[in-house]
Amino acid sequence: MGDIYISPGKSANNKNPERAFKNTPQETNTYSEKLDEHKGLLNPHIHTLVEKYSQELIQSKKDFTPIHVDEIASRLAKFYEKIRKVIDWKDDNVLRRGAIERILKRILFPRLAGFSISNFDPDSLAEMITMELIRGGHLPNHIVPKERIVTASQALRKYLHFLEYITNEKSFKVKQRSNLTTFILEIAACEIEEILTNPIKEKEITRAMTQILNERISVTPESSLDHKEKLRLIKISTQRVLYDLDDNYIIYQLLKETYTFWQNPNNDQIKDLSRMIPSWWKNGYEKINSPINRKFDVIAEKVDTVFMLLDDVLEKIKDKPKEIPTELENKEELTKLITEAYEARYKTLKKRLAHLAVFSTLSVFLSNWVTFYIIEVPLAKVFYEGFNLFAAVSDFLIPTFVMFFLIIIIRPPRKENLQKVINTSLGFIYKDEGQEHYQVRINEKKHKLFNVFMAIIYIITTWIVFSGIAYIFYIAQLPITSVVFDTFTIALTVFAAVVVRNQSKELNVDEDRNLQDFFLDIITLPLAKVGSVLAKKWKEYNVVAIFFNFIIETPLAAVLDFIQGWSEYLKERKSELH
Repeated sequence: MGDIYISPGKSANNKNPERAFKNTPQETNTYSEKLDEHKGLLNPHIHTLVEKYSQELIQSKKDFTPIHVDEIASRLAKFYEKIRKVIDWKDDNVLRRGAIERILKRILFPRLAGFSISNFDPDSLAEMITMELIRGGHLPNHIVPKERIVTASQALRKYLHFLEYITNEKSFKVKQRSNLTTFILEIAACEIEEILTNPIKEKEITRAMTQILNERISVTPESSLDHKEKLRLIKISTQRVLYDLDDNYIIYQLLKETYTFWQNPNNDQIKDLSRMIPSWWKNGYEKINSPINRKFDVIAEKVDTVFMLLDDVLEKIKDKPKEIPTELENKEELTKLITEAYEARYKTLKKRLAHLAVFSTLSVFLSNWVTFYIIEVPLAKVFYEGFNLFAAVSDFLIPTFVMFFLIIIIRPPRKENLQKVINTSLGFIYKDEGQEHYQVRINEKKHKLFNVFMAIIYIITTWIVFSGIAYIFYIAQLPITSVVFDTFTIALTVFAAVVVRNQSKELNVDEDRNLQDFFLDIITLPLAKVGSVLAKKWKEYNVVAIFFNFIIETPLAAVLDFIQGWSEYLKERKSELH
């Protein structure tokens, strides 16, 4: 990019790997004067992470009242969730939150159509959400404490007030009110998920990565960003890159930081927040997607593999919480654990990518089938055109082939990447290892004529790519209306494929590009850019999802509730027999 630099001389990647196991007494003067040859000095932020995570694991083993759902109802709900995965076109990391959003929309949207919801019971809503999540397999059965329902209910009270304010505020147009209501429910889903899952490990890993990068990233010129703003930008990038968190979750985190009383506001504070929410809806996405944000994203992407594998390591040894600090301080043992975590992800990478690609392709295929009969066929008749068999088959198969092609050319990391990962990991986890430092130029001046020239090339490339795709559909004898429609469908498909390809780089500690990647970017980026816009609109106008939310899911939820109630009734009657 020309504006991000890695300082020479302290790169962990340029060290001899054997250096990881040869420490001198002078290097270990903080924790103990008698460290053995394999014991390392943990980075203070990693040490804090380990301590807090260990304490939370010990605390979680104390007495609590677990929530139970009927296994028969749960099996039916899990089957339905697999169908929803195709319809909603979501990655695994947002499926649970997507389920919370669906429940909220299904229950609250009918009550928002001109009616007040001030008398809606947050306790019942919190319990309903929790039970449905467990039934659908999004939360483990017999594990979630009932006490979390109370906390979720307190959070929902705040959002119900927000919705009441939006419903009664006459200055909003119908479209604005609908989009703002959706935004509120999406933010509510973020908080409910956080309460029910209590992701202490993920929070602490995010915090550690943020703090370490804050120490290692310098900004030029120094006066261009104050310390607080720099830390905020790094945290946003860490959240976006490390766990692929979406904009809504990042905005939710910013809301918590901006309003310290967010999680437990009084009535006056809730009223103030209600008036502030529309401003966050209008400006929040711009705050976290500025050009400066992207510069920090690039650095976070270089090292996110380290903390992703650290997450895997902590998950593997969580059954022995008191031994976690000792395990991580042993460099030899940690290197072994990192290698095992890397190899486990490497073996499943292709399978997980193929799994994601299949569901993404099925979602596009299904939506294409619906729009074919609802939009394309009627439009063709209006303009006195029609479909022959070849054109109809091409309409379905070309987008599918595009997705398939873009996925099969994904290359797994090279063999030497493992050693880079180990060296980089040791450099971040231990204080007594070599450390990479980064520099970001904020106000780098570029020649205006050069920018104009590059913009012209990009526009011409975009026109050529879209024209070429349209021509393929044209020679396939599709009606001109479908040529236009399917060209944009390809853009949506390419966007999905690019997202999948980006996830395939999860094990790379640095970008590994070749000539093939360069030419592929020339073709796919213009399409993906348009596709990202269409994806947002698809989310808003996904008629198939709307149909399932209200026509299918509402009666299904009632049936599952009946099955659960009937099962409990039979258990009570059975207990009377003795």
